[in-house]
Amino acid sequence: MLQPKPLFAERIRTLLGNEAERFFDYCSKPSPDCIRANKIKISPSELFKNLSKIWQVLQPFHQYPEIMKVVSKLDGSPLEPGELGKTKEHLLGYYYVQGLSSMMPVIALAPNEKESVLDLCASPGSKTTQLAAEMKNSGMLLANDNDLSRIIVLNSNLERCGVTNCIVTREDGARLCEKFSKLGIQLDKILVDTSCSGEGVIRENPKTLEMWNYKMIKNFSAQQKRLAASAFPLLKDGGEMVYSTCTLAPEENEEVVQFLIDNFNAKIEEIKLPIKTREGIANWQGKEFSKEMKKCCRIYPQDNDSEGFFVAKLRKVK
Repeated sequence: MLQPKPLFAERIRTLLGNEAERFFDYCSKPSPDCIRANKIKISPSELFKNLSKIWQVLQPFHQYPEIMKVVSKLDGSPLEPGELGKTKEHLLGYYYVQGLSSMMPVIALAPNEKESVLDLCASPGSKTTQLAAEMKNSGMLLANDNDLSRIIVLNSNLERCGVTNCIVTREDGARLCEKFSKLGIQLDKILVDTSCSGEGVIRENPKTLEMWNYKMIKNFSAQQKRLAASAFPLLKDGGEMVYSTCTLAPEENEEVVQFLIDNFNAKIEEIKLPIKTREGIANWQGKEFSKEMKKCCRIYPQDNDSEGFFVAKLRKVK
């Protein structure tokens, strides 16, 4: 059973009440194996047919057939560690190994092939390749990261997945947005899936809990506000930005969204996702948030047997 730090446990109990123990229970279990068919290279139906010859595979969402859960080997035995990354289909870029909740921000953003899209914190490329697939490998996709080693991983995944509509930049995200602003560049859509304290992915990386502390949350919150505030003005009027994290800390989620609507002409939009979500919270530790925060989506591990995530969609209004 998970043994969280007292302050972390107290915060989760404040968020979830009697459900907190169920949350901790799910965080003690390994995550299910999920993949996303790369529609640039193969149809979901063809990939499903091929993979069903080696694994028991499910397509849980009719509207999103590219999302697949790999249940077990055909004989019912569990997959070996790293097995998903060793098939020829993976090497050829026919699918991307990606957590279920991690696919939700791009579904919320819903880009198309006629749009200009920025993925501000792109590496390792799970969401960048998903964006490219939804854009039918057309339009203009910009992918940025500020670390060379991460850029190398990003480029490798873009190449493996056959992405050709993407320009990769290496820059601090806020500085990149400032440069774009000076050049008068405006975009249709922006994804800010930013670094965070990782409270939602404890089951994937238990060491996150060892590193967790409140100072880290406050530092991330400041960085996230800086990134989001730099990116939002780049939107065209009517343009949309999805802000997402894999943490549950309100300081890194609702507080950042509140910062945007307080300081910019930003309106929170409703999101429809194929998994169970909960509304954004209205207050936290004495801070009151907009009533519109209920349109944001909180994703908890115990609701979908997934990672924890937060997704908010904001529109730039005149």
